[in-house]
Amino acid sequence: MKIMPVQKQTRAGQRTRFKAFVVVGDGNGHVGLGVKCSKEVATAIRGAIILAKLSVIPVRRGYWGNKIGKPHTVPCKVSGKCGSVTVRMVPVPRGAGIVAARVPKKVLQFAGIEDALPPWARPKLSAISLRQLLIVC
Repeated sequence: MKIMPVQKQTRAGQRTRFKAFVVVGDGNGHVGLGVKCSKEVATAIRGAIILAKLSVIPVRRGYWGNKIGKPHTVPCKVSGKCGSVTVRMVPVPRGAGIVAARVPKKVLQFAGIEDALPPWARPKLSAISLRQLLIVC
């Protein structure tokens, strides 16, 4: 999802490391998040993928209106809070799509949710916000 440089000030100068955020999912009700920091980008990505696969959680899906076809949205209005971030999602009818920014949309697609309306939909996403989105799912 995202790779960002982070720096630590030392006596000799700045030490740069790379933080990788990775989301894995099967598109059928399972999604996981991995966050890893390393001196090299490739190592950070590999570690984040491993952590994401180890932290896969099931996602409940439901219907809006009648129960025809497969579940496509969140089962009811759901909300969650972590730190100062509050996330709320609302079920919507089939065909409405995921009305959200790029990153939350991708996470919900990995989880297998086809239609949802998160009123919280900022394009910039921090680690705590990404974790919170998975907690709400």
